[in-house]
Amino acid sequence: MAENGTRVVEFVLTGFQLQAAQQMGLFIMFLVFYLITLGGNLGMIVLIQSDPRLHTPMYFFLSHLSFLDSCYSSVTVPQLLETLGTNKMVITYERCATQFFFFTLYASAECLLLAVMAYDRYVAVCNPLLYATAMAPRTCLWLVATAYAGAMVNSVVRTGCTFSFSFCKSNRIDFFFCDLPPLLKLACSETRLREKVIFLLAFLVITASLSVILMSYLFIIRAILRIRAAGGKAKTFSTCTSHMTAVALFFGTLIFIYLKGDMGKSLWEDKIVSVFYTMVIPMLNPMIYSLRNKEVKEALKKVLRRMEVS
Repeated sequence: MAENGTRVVEFVLTGFQLQAAQQMGLFIMFLVFYLITLGGNLGMIVLIQSDPRLHTPMYFFLSHLSFLDSCYSSVTVPQLLETLGTNKMVITYERCATQFFFFTLYASAECLLLAVMAYDRYVAVCNPLLYATAMAPRTCLWLVATAYAGAMVNSVVRTGCTFSFSFCKSNRIDFFFCDLPPLLKLACSETRLREKVIFLLAFLVITASLSVILMSYLFIIRAILRIRAAGGKAKTFSTCTSHMTAVALFFGTLIFIYLKGDMGKSLWEDKIVSVFYTMVIPMLNPMIYSLRNKEVKEALKKVLRRMEVS
């Protein structure tokens, strides 16, 4: 229900509410970010598929990470660009719910996939002789499918709970896409029970993923400390640093927004952090994994040489 007592059929995304010149500056900056994100992540997928040396479990998971980064950035950024470029701020109720569902799906899948990638590094470092058997193609497919299935369950329940609220305070969403904190501010029906369910699901997805990641890296660090040669320690640890960087960036922002106790109370801070994890992190991930990865750099050089020859 809206302020006049009718059912909400559309929302108004107020975005950043800046002057025209500032909005155009943001439009250009976010468009550049988005194009780099798509180019980097889709390029990473093509690179992994085209080079047989990268047909390993680690790069199989990395290709899915690039896919998810492209997807959840594409769920939010085009809407923001439309708002900034045309001042069209209206989004239908159905489109808002769809955006919310897919954003939750892709973000949850990325949480779980980062946990799978940590487990992959644990097996590679701590049980190298069993790695080929433990991370067989069928096992890798099963792990990825489990991550997507868990994300689907979380997304269905979270979307169902959120859009079962009655929105009667207003239909103006003080945000640049349909996310949980600003939607909670519009709800006028009793939200505590469903809010607890939503919070519990977020807590389970994030803490379960972080638990697997932390346990994996505790075992990895213990294994590295047992290596006597300094060069061997550095080489082994370097295979994990890219993943650790991606984990710190992604989970740090999610915890700030979704596990703090005052969801929806400080939306300006939430906007800044949301820009970081919807645009900046997906843009940085291909750079993080390529700049610190010898195999990816060699595969990229090989592709560039082919382009020069042709």
